[in-house]
Amino acid sequence: MEFYIPTETGELAAFCAAIATGLFGLFALFAPGMALKLAGLQTREGSREGFAFVRSAGGFYAGLAIVALMMAQDWIYMAIGGGFALAAFGRILSLMSDRSFTVKNLLVLFAQVLLGGLPLAYVFGFF
Repeated sequence: MEFYIPTETGELAAFCAAIATGLFGLFALFAPGMALKLAGLQTREGSREGFAFVRSAGGFYAGLAIVALMMAQDWIYMAIGGGFALAAFGRILSLMSDRSFTVKNLLVLFAQVLLGGLPLAYVFGFF
């Protein structure tokens, strides 16, 4: 099987979103402590379950991204876009109801909207 790098702009944007998702997933998979710290979270003293959760979520992101990069199919790009779109919706709900309106949350929201919007824009023909 040959590795495919897209040449058209829309598919390249979705491809780049998949790469960013994969990098984020690999970071969480192999450096869960740093990922928790960046998110402003910490584990309880004497408990390591938080690391297991972060590694598992990171593995999910990395796995989905790797499949998207290897298969380059619209449905997989749609899964990445839909996942990030719902994550952005959850962050907006948090901004409104939890009063978590900070610069950090706005930057992460922007990243989620971008990582969700690029693949969805390609799949639905906006690129």
